[in-house]
Amino acid sequence: MLDQVKPLKTPGLDAAAEAEGFDLRDIANFLWRRWKFIASVTVLAALVGTVYLSRQTPVYTSSTQILLDPHKSSKALGQDEEVTFDLASIEGQMAIIRSTVFLRRVVEKERLVNDPEFGSSPAASDGWTLVAAVKSFFSRNSAPDPRSDAHKTAQQENPVGVIPADVLATIGNLQGAMVVTRTSQAYLINITFTSADPARAARLANAVADAFVVDQLDTRFEAAKRASSWLSDRLVDLRKQLRESEEAVAQFRAENNLAQASSSSTLSQEQLGQLNGSLVSARTEAAEKKAQLDILQKIENNGGDVALLPEVMNGPAIADLRKQVADLSRQEADLRTRYSDKHPALVNVHAQMQDVRREIAAEAQRSAAKIREDYQLAQARQAAIAKALQEVTGQTDLDASKAITLRELERTAAVNKSLFEDFLQRARLSDQQSTFEVRDSRVITPALPPAAPSAPKKALVMLIAIVSGLMAGVGGAFAVELLNAGFTTPRQVEDLLHLPLLASISFMRETDLAIDGKATAISMLPLLRPMSRYSEAIRSLRSGIQMADVDHPPKVLQVTSTLPGEGKTTLSLSLAVSAAQSGLKVLFIDCDLRHPSASRFQGLEKEKGLVEYLIGEAELKDVLHFQETSRHWVVPAGGDTQNPSDLLGSDRLKKLIEQLRTNFDLIVVDTAPMGPVVDAVIVAQHLADTVVFVARWASTAREMVRRSVQQLSGHAKVAGIVFNQVDDAEAQKYSKYAYSYYYGGGSYYNRYYRE
Repeated sequence: MLDQVKPLKTPGLDAAAEAEGFDLRDIANFLWRRWKFIASVTVLAALVGTVYLSRQTPVYTSSTQILLDPHKSSKALGQDEEVTFDLASIEGQMAIIRSTVFLRRVVEKERLVNDPEFGSSPAASDGWTLVAAVKSFFSRNSAPDPRSDAHKTAQQENPVGVIPADVLATIGNLQGAMVVTRTSQAYLINITFTSADPARAARLANAVADAFVVDQLDTRFEAAKRASSWLSDRLVDLRKQLRESEEAVAQFRAENNLAQASSSSTLSQEQLGQLNGSLVSARTEAAEKKAQLDILQKIENNGGDVALLPEVMNGPAIADLRKQVADLSRQEADLRTRYSDKHPALVNVHAQMQDVRREIAAEAQRSAAKIREDYQLAQARQAAIAKALQEVTGQTDLDASKAITLRELERTAAVNKSLFEDFLQRARLSDQQSTFEVRDSRVITPALPPAAPSAPKKALVMLIAIVSGLMAGVGGAFAVELLNAGFTTPRQVEDLLHLPLLASISFMRETDLAIDGKATAISMLPLLRPMSRYSEAIRSLRSGIQMADVDHPPKVLQVTSTLPGEGKTTLSLSLAVSAAQSGLKVLFIDCDLRHPSASRFQGLEKEKGLVEYLIGEAELKDVLHFQETSRHWVVPAGGDTQNPSDLLGSDRLKKLIEQLRTNFDLIVVDTAPMGPVVDAVIVAQHLADTVVFVARWASTAREMVRRSVQQLSGHAKVAGIVFNQVDDAEAQKYSKYAYSYYYGGGSYYNRYYRE
């Protein structure tokens, strides 16, 4: 009932929820208050799914797998090659299985023209339409409708009517029941059949797979036979060409007296080639020796040491002698540390070193002499080879034109021989292939009759129905929530209006207003039943108004609303009665001059009131009326007027309010609703200290309340909002923690109060 207190919150949970932009409690409250609607929609969807399943005929699906086996295959006119299957070739094999010509074999072999399910009779076609529809609904690769896509495809493949109409219709039905797919990353083709009979589904799947394997063997057999026949005819021509080319070579050699040294050159040509190669080698060797001799002569002309020549230094003898010199140098260095230069040991080492150096010089001279001799020998060999080449050149020139002609004839004969041998080999292979050929496809998983139907999938259908119903229920409930434009929770008031919720007044039923079997007015409950929840709510509202400005408690309290019928007049009278019962001197002024319901309720509608006073027809003492029962004073609205807004904005009313402030502790002013007229804004601007705004719970549009509050905020301080006519049970569903103490059946309230 009291909504000054905000819902209890868990700090950690609330912080996380607010950081995400929503509160889990809001979702829980939403589901709580709309669970009946959501459950009803879900049950309805489940019922629709059940009806759908009851009207469907169970169908069975059986599958078989064909392996496309790559192997070494010999082509009729080429070399052995590895047969491979890429995506395009596998799709081509699948297209063959779906083709009309291929399936005609299956239809004729299995005698399906008169089959009750796949035959061309009207009953069979109508029955299969349901099967195809179910398969299209549940299969990832939707099967074509046999009356449309499958028949259209079959008709396109039979443009001239070669296939009989009944066979063509059966093929269309078969295509509609069959799905051909491939397994990724494998040379596997899956053939799936759907039928109302599980045995028939397995039989047809196996029949199609066997027909495909046989078709592959027949295709290769026919290709091998055609290749063998063509090769046999071609070999006759090739044998004749080879014989003619070999006879031409032999005749040319005989006419020109040319000996055959090899398959491609005469004797003089071979000699010329060998001599050219030897001459090049001799010239290279002579050039190398000449370079070594030039370096030697340069060293000798400069007075250098011949032993520094790379060819000399790298010789094994020089290397050993240099090692001996190094060893003797170390011995000499060691002896000098202990003896003088004339010591016999040092003299002996010097003598040995001199002998080794003489040997190095002698070896260097021998190496230099050998370099000169090698150069002379290389020159002599080069001259000899050049002389022999000059002797052969004359005969070669004579045979050059004949050799060119001979080479042309021999090349022609070689090509004809190679081609003939290759065709002869392929002809023999084709003869073998025409009698036996290794198959490149085989069935690895035969189809078996399924134990359970594949469609309709009852669990899946029911799951989809329930989930769809649940989603539709939640969506519909959310739409209903959006259509409810009224305020329902304190948070909405705080977020949209930035005002506190001062109190929440329950909707009062006839049983709540019955006292000793007699109905009483709601505004009199604070007097007649001071311990009731309604009376406590009014007292809490008064406290909230006082706490809105503790330092300057308001004396002139204005009560208004947005629309008529929101209970602002009843609430105004209840505030006046409650304040009077607490000992305050209270004055109630009915400023709703257009609809003075408060004056009528108090029986003063015919008495002089505010209108007469403001137009000067009555004095203050004439319009003040004291209510003995509730012990508060009343200024009724008075008679009718054509300009209520002008009267409420008059200086006479301002002076009246200032005069009454000194005589009363609290003045409650009931004004007209703000939606239709501007009277409430005028009163708030000139008379009221604070304004209490009444909004009917879950009814008055939030946007209208917001605009009304904005109009008032510019002229007077709005103390807060009061929810009126709150449905206790529904309120808990919007904010359980805020409302459960006050609308949860009264258990919490009854711990402390008794009515």
